[in-house]
Amino acid sequence: MAKRTPSSFALRTAPGRSVAAQGDARHVAWHGSDLRVLACALGLLGLVACGSGASAAAGGAQGVGTGGSLSGAGGTVSGGGGATGGGAGLTCDAPIDLGVHYVGRVDGCTANGARYAWPGTGFVGRFNGTGLSVELTDTGNEHTVLIDGKLGPPLITTGAATYPLASGLAVGEHTFEVYRRTESSFGITLVQGFEVEGGELLAPPTPPARHVEIVGDSISCGYGDEGSAPCTFSAATENNYVAYGSVLARSLDAEVSTVAVSGKGIIYNYNGDKLLPMPTLYDATYADDRKHAWGFAWQADIVIVNLGTNDFSTASDPTDELFISTYTTFLEHLRSVYPGAFILCTVGPMLSGTDLTKARTDIAAAVDARKAAGDQRVKAYEMTTPNTGPACDYHPSIATHAAMAAELETEVRADLGW
Repeated sequence: MAKRTPSSFALRTAPGRSVAAQGDARHVAWHGSDLRVLACALGLLGLVACGSGASAAAGGAQGVGTGGSLSGAGGTVSGGGGATGGGAGLTCDAPIDLGVHYVGRVDGCTANGARYAWPGTGFVGRFNGTGLSVELTDTGNEHTVLIDGKLGPPLITTGAATYPLASGLAVGEHTFEVYRRTESSFGITLVQGFEVEGGELLAPPTPPARHVEIVGDSISCGYGDEGSAPCTFSAATENNYVAYGSVLARSLDAEVSTVAVSGKGIIYNYNGDKLLPMPTLYDATYADDRKHAWGFAWQADIVIVNLGTNDFSTASDPTDELFISTYTTFLEHLRSVYPGAFILCTVGPMLSGTDLTKARTDIAAAVDARKAAGDQRVKAYEMTTPNTGPACDYHPSIATHAAMAAELETEVRADLGW
């Protein structure tokens, strides 16, 4: 049996976590024991160097930034507040080479594996053999598994273990794909190695040349999409692989990175909560590690922003001026990290009536402000797919996600000439 692991392989237990749920908003606190994370945190005080050269904003809407600057290992950190950055300041090394192609935001902040938490994140690879297993430290997450392009049962993790992905295959070459169905609130996935039955890993397939990024809330995560109302949310009912962004990317022959957290808005989260709206989390390697910034070496061709539902879904709405100015600032930040991307701004399909009208009007105003500033590769799009036959907590069902993807595919192909 061939085995591919980091040279300093060691298992560690998953971080403890506590979760409190209310409606669409879930507030999560994690307490990791990773010494690398601690060392990087100390780097904020200038005691150790941590980073590989990317720069990012520190601070954010919570006032974490100090207005100073810090450099180490070729990276820079700037502070001073603002609507973006979310306190993410130091970058980690690239994830360790385990012989696979990583999809989404995967970091090397630990020495004994590659970690990730955004929905839809995962890896793709090839092997020559009759079976394959993956070594994970992961608890309570569910993952989509495809072998030779065929969808298998989900992988459900229960702790640090070696999990079988395929067995009893015909001798020869095979492909495998594994993607998180669940979002960041279910904790970190740490990939630590692979075991091939009767063979070895091969070089991974060539990844798609097209890149799509989805920025959003629970809708973009795939919250509850495998259930039927009036069910409530659970890991078993969240499946990002069938959410509109993932479906859209496959239709466009593109790789997708989804940066989304349930309950988040542009300025107000669900039910008026103002703690860490989506722009403050956007730069992070994953939602609940705001110390480490994503480096943006992976460049999106198109960014689809689907935010505003939580801002306007309850009685505590932001003023038009506050929403427009914050959205405009976020678009400025997206342009700074993706200079060549087309940015498509939409909202849907859970709002209706005056809430939908207000969200659309304010998004269009923010886009107009960016165009007036000279950015002509940004557009407001009014998505029309209805939220019929809703899933858990009245979120879009699999069928609605498919319809959203089809609608957006037409728009994206027209905008980009794909």
